[in-house]
Amino acid sequence: MPISRRSLVASSALLPAIGLIRPALGQEKLKVAGIHTVPVENAWNSRLHQAMVSAAEAGKIEYVFSESVANTDYVRAMRQYADGGARLIVGEVYGVERESRQVAKDYPETGFLMGSSLKEQEPNFGVFGTWNHEAAYLTGMLAAAVSKKNVYGAVGGYPIPEINRLINAFRAGVKEVNPDAKFLVQFIGTFFDPPKAKEAGLAQIDAGADILFGERIGTADAAKDRGILSIGSLLDYSPRYPGTVFANALWNFDPILAAAVADVQAGTPTGKDYSQFSFMRFGGNDISFDPNLVPAEAVAPMEAKRTAIKSGAFEVVIDDSQPA
Repeated sequence: MPISRRSLVASSALLPAIGLIRPALGQEKLKVAGIHTVPVENAWNSRLHQAMVSAAEAGKIEYVFSESVANTDYVRAMRQYADGGARLIVGEVYGVERESRQVAKDYPETGFLMGSSLKEQEPNFGVFGTWNHEAAYLTGMLAAAVSKKNVYGAVGGYPIPEINRLINAFRAGVKEVNPDAKFLVQFIGTFFDPPKAKEAGLAQIDAGADILFGERIGTADAAKDRGILSIGSLLDYSPRYPGTVFANALWNFDPILAAAVADVQAGTPTGKDYSQFSFMRFGGNDISFDPNLVPAEAVAPMEAKRTAIKSGAFEVVIDDSQPA
């Protein structure tokens, strides 16, 4: 089932854009609900959504979801899905941390798996972070080999830990190759506004950047318009921006989802931090790049570092501080 397809399965009194993907006929599978604050086409949400779509199509779960859910409606959605029999609810609670944790207390038999900047809450409120910082570090190494001006821009949503660590890791990768690199950063104050991200990217190009790290969708549009190169985050933007996006810091939600589903099925409490499954050694993140846009001599040292990260011989430092 294509991820853009929607099937109405409840009254409009619930929430907008509700979809359902069922497992094969006759199979009783774990019911998983996804609650997305923005359209599922948004980069971060698309990774959660696609992982749950894939699990449903493989017959592992039943997946029901809502998208474009405002924070003011988020707690209501959590309660409705819990009341509706969802045994695992997946989403993001950056704007409703306190309220969502009360919902988990009220539904102790339901597992929760939430993107969060805070700690887990026993027994049933699990958290995860978007830790594709290892891949971001590797894209920085390649960016240092591609840049001619040694000035690098980055466009982020909010200066929250998950985004800060990504941009900081990218910068650290650049500095491994070019210690004297200069950096620009702008946070646009929203998770989804492609025109605003493009505007921020254009401003960084005007300020001297010739490589843009696109933590937000829309950044690559600025690079494309001005004829410079860009890096994608979370998913592979190369097919959408051929000749512009030369590398991607990919993130895969599948290992996190699989671990949480296994815990629910086994009766194991989900009140834990699942972030470790974002690491490269679990298949949670990786780099992709276009060899036609990257100097051949830059690939070998990057691949050596990638191997070291996977083996544990090298650890990318997690720096959650706001990038200057």
